[in-house]
Amino acid sequence: MAIVLGPNRYGKAETRVVRVVREGGTHHIKDINVGSALSGDMEAVHLTGDNGNVLPTDTQKNTAYAFAKKYGVDQIEDFALLLARHYVDSQPSIHHARVEIEEYFWDRIPVKEGPNLGLRDQQHSFVRSGREVRTCVVHHDQDEGTTVVSGLKDLVVLNSTGSEFHGYVQDEYTTLKPTTDRILATEVSAQWRHRGDDSAFDSSYADSYAEARQALLDAFAETHSLSLQQTLYQMGRRVLDTRKEVCEVRLTMPNKHHFLVDLEPFGMDNDNEVFFAADRPYGLIEGSVLTDDAPDAGSAWN
Repeated sequence: MAIVLGPNRYGKAETRVVRVVREGGTHHIKDINVGSALSGDMEAVHLTGDNGNVLPTDTQKNTAYAFAKKYGVDQIEDFALLLARHYVDSQPSIHHARVEIEEYFWDRIPVKEGPNLGLRDQQHSFVRSGREVRTCVVHHDQDEGTTVVSGLKDLVVLNSTGSEFHGYVQDEYTTLKPTTDRILATEVSAQWRHRGDDSAFDSSYADSYAEARQALLDAFAETHSLSLQQTLYQMGRRVLDTRKEVCEVRLTMPNKHHFLVDLEPFGMDNDNEVFFAADRPYGLIEGSVLTDDAPDAGSAWN
């Protein structure tokens, strides 16, 4: 029986980069978390400990910092493409680069003019936004080309009505009561795959992200839901209908259950007004929606 080396990659995880752009007294912040993973001619380092083909993970960390200074950080997809192409194009031993980035949002704190301030034109104070986290994963391969997957996570949404759940399988262990009016709440994690690299559409990643995000919200709000699976499909479909450069959407949506509280012991009715929000256990709904002409995903999701 022969023993051989299987697929492998290595890289630097959790490189936090905060880039401040100063325009006079007005500052702008980009706060990102970068992960890189490289693969290629790595047999020797695994089998004999020969590091001749290894670009150190510390170098990958430093490259993220240097590129943030040299090129700035605008759209995270563009920054990930810069890094991924650099690793493959500059190192003969590296054939494939995967760069994943999360972006955290900050809101500006407006400064009011006061007797000891005089800072109305100074805009450099921020508060961490409660919004979702923006994400992207870029793969660049010397033979297979480039794929870009954009997305978001931690997008918490809720419909206080317009959701039902009934007609499901019931057996001897079923205690859940059918309902025609319930709260539907979830924390959306969504990723959408672009058809090609950054030259494949005549828009920007900023516009693409904003419209895809809005499509998810619109579909969630406008769907009278008979199941969370139905809502998931409508959300993915709306993104595909809205953004033609997107060919596949993958969604993970936990069902954040809200249970009606029994107020009868206190002599009170509860007409869908008071609920208990349970954080666990929870139903977990996952699925993908794609166009029938979507290119093969290859390693895009890995």
